[in-house]
Amino acid sequence: MPRLRNVAVLLAAVLATLVLAAPPVAAQSILRDAETERLLADMAAPLVKAAGLEPENVDIVLVNDPSVNAFVIGGQAVYLNSGLINEATTAGEVQGVIAHELGHVTGGHAVFNAGAQSATGITVLSLLLGAVAAAAGGGDAAIGVLMAGQQAAMGKFLAYNRSQEASADAAGAQYLSAAGISGRGSIEFFKKLQNIEFRYGYQPREGDEFARTHPMTGDRIATLQDTYEQDPAWNRPGDPALEQRFARAKAKLFGYLGLPSDTLRIYPETNQSIPARYARAYAWHKDARLPQALEEADALLRAEPENPYFLELKGQILLEAGKPAEALPALRRATDLTGNEPLIATLFGHALIASEDRANFAEAERVLKAAVARDRRNPFAWYQLGVVYAANGDMARARLASAEQQAMSGHMAQALHSAKSAEAALPQGSPDWLRAQDIALAAQAELERRKKRNR
Repeated sequence: MPRLRNVAVLLAAVLATLVLAAPPVAAQSILRDAETERLLADMAAPLVKAAGLEPENVDIVLVNDPSVNAFVIGGQAVYLNSGLINEATTAGEVQGVIAHELGHVTGGHAVFNAGAQSATGITVLSLLLGAVAAAAGGGDAAIGVLMAGQQAAMGKFLAYNRSQEASADAAGAQYLSAAGISGRGSIEFFKKLQNIEFRYGYQPREGDEFARTHPMTGDRIATLQDTYEQDPAWNRPGDPALEQRFARAKAKLFGYLGLPSDTLRIYPETNQSIPARYARAYAWHKDARLPQALEEADALLRAEPENPYFLELKGQILLEAGKPAEALPALRRATDLTGNEPLIATLFGHALIASEDRANFAEAERVLKAAVARDRRNPFAWYQLGVVYAANGDMARARLASAEQQAMSGHMAQALHSAKSAEAALPQGSPDWLRAQDIALAAQAELERRKKRNR
């Protein structure tokens, strides 16, 4: 299966991706999934508005880390660990955490937590990519993606001092109230943290960072309980549609991150719900059991034939099983239904190229150019676009696409070379020529910084 081996090589490079000018996150990967990103944005939108921020300027980022943690490290980005999503029962609980984090954003509490301080970059993935690397023999590539189980490790829940935590708690309560969202979820999540402390026998020791910088969970619950109970939204139920979407995304994430055996234990085949089928589809796919994975995907589509994320799932399973031509109808429809959502469009472009039908290359170029125009920090899309350019004999733009992908992968020497080559061949003064110059300058500057650090 040479195509799968090539995909594994590519994914190994993707796993090393460094996003230029992005804040460093702990040595984990950022999980990117169109459905989950849309859900988190919708969950956060009323809170962002209540905080006086613009929703389009705030990112809610999912980090591949099993610890129950969330943090901000500068700018207007809130980072949620996958372990936090796994521990939460409702969307309201996650909204309580997001509200608290926005309190840190508006309070200017930009701090690097212990895990972030030693980080060198961000790895950008799409769900299921780790399964492809493993299935293709790229076990080393898969190590950084697939997590062996879903135990809730107790993380250092934010590296801030006590006054900043209290300030963020108060601000979060204010934002929940202004958004008309009950604080019950916030309280319930704090209780979960308290249970984790008890479960792991957590006892703060002298010098412990958590003890130094945080009010104890019980004290925080007591302080917030009275505030939330007096709020008119206290008895307001959560949005049923949002809760349904959260249950699906949580199951999807569990199926992707967990061992197939764990997924089938939590979501047994006797459970015919949509979240359970979603989780099992990932489990079967990771276990290289194509008929069962497709059976679950088809069951989801029978329930909701025009759900773009179910179509994406089926298309991705077929593509990663070495059947790109069969994946095209589902991925084309998913791309259309989402208005060319960049992550889905990138997968569609990949399938068009993988079909090895040159008649599909013009469509692939159009789709991928639209994807990178809306989401430039997607090395996989740049790689695929470079493949199309090269196939069409446009080597100047192929080299420019390579420079984009190499720069995001932290391969600055290669990025510099590719950018210089592209600059020499592109029309002087054109937008692509200027972009090649920008990449070359940024790569050169980064190489100089590395030299200074190594002296």
